Amino acid sequence: MKKKISYYLLFAAAAYLILRASTFGWNLWSPFFAPPPRADGAPERLRAHVEKLAVGIGDRNFFGAALPKLKEAELYITADFKKCGYRTVRQPYKAFGVEVANIEAVRPGTDPRVPYYVAGAHYDTAENPGADDNASAVAVMLELACRLAKEPPAADIRFVAFTNEEPPFFRKDSMGSAVYVSSAIARGDRLLGGIVLEMLGYYREERFSQKYPPLIGPFLPNRGDFLAQVGNFGSRKLSGTLAPAFRRGTGLPLVAVTLPAFVPGVDFSDHRNFWAKDIPAVMYSDTAFYRNDNYHKDSDLPETLDYPRMAAAADGLEAALRALP
Repeated sequence: MKKKISYYLLFAAAAYLILRASTFGWNLWSPFFAPPPRADGAPERLRAHVEKLAVGIGDRNFFGAALPKLKEAELYITADFKKCGYRTVRQPYKAFGVEVANIEAVRPGTDPRVPYYVAGAHYDTAENPGADDNASAVAVMLELACRLAKEPPAADIRFVAFTNEEPPFFRKDSMGSAVYVSSAIARGDRLLGGIVLEMLGYYREERFSQKYPPLIGPFLPNRGDFLAQVGNFGSRKLSGTLAPAFRRGTGLPLVAVTLPAFVPGVDFSDHRNFWAKDIPAVMYSDTAFYRNDNYHKDSDLPETLDYPRMAAAADGLEAALRALP
């Protein structure tokens, strides 16, 4: 009897470890990164963008009093693109009879027939301040746009601020990214791939602060102090170009994974609309609700974000974009 009980206890212990490892990273030796001091002002610029969007403007979405704030955010982003020397293209469309718009930034003089990549982030919120989701990614996108305007990369990259990513538009044809991709295909554009920025500002150094979808976590870091690069199997070549270049550009740890879209959270942003049209795309993210308890809450505020790490993420992303052929 005692032997049988011992087997049961051993089985229960093994089941517990497997379950815990499947939802929390079990790798105790994930690399630790301390952002070095920097004098280029990048963390301060990123903070200023986030504070303007999340506090100065606030909840910015399709509904009620937040709709004018969505327009205010559109104008703010447009002005910053122009300040950095881009020609902006407003792509208006109707959602439930109300006009909203994507904003595209194009280098002046670019031939529209040239193949291009899109680096984009959504600027709407889920009825909350949206500092991490998604002012953090918009801030990094604006930072990257200005850097690449000063010294253009080899590839043609268009920066796009998407609207209507959040519910009730998510997974609907009225998502801004769905409208953008469909329009590009209808024009006959040679859209080579998408680089989607989704929540880039929240980091944790405590062990087991990082969670994962079931069965994904056993060999991944348990500290939420890294950035994730997520791609599907059709985007492996793009992922293979971006990840090494990102790591060369920064010390911020990057976990690059290739997963099927049915894994919970894998397609939870604008990259899904590139995948739907068989266009390679990856998402960069701090993993959202798998790490950040402020997700879609009023507590998603600027003071919860780590701006030195965001600046390090921008360094890696700049290197990755410059590596595109």
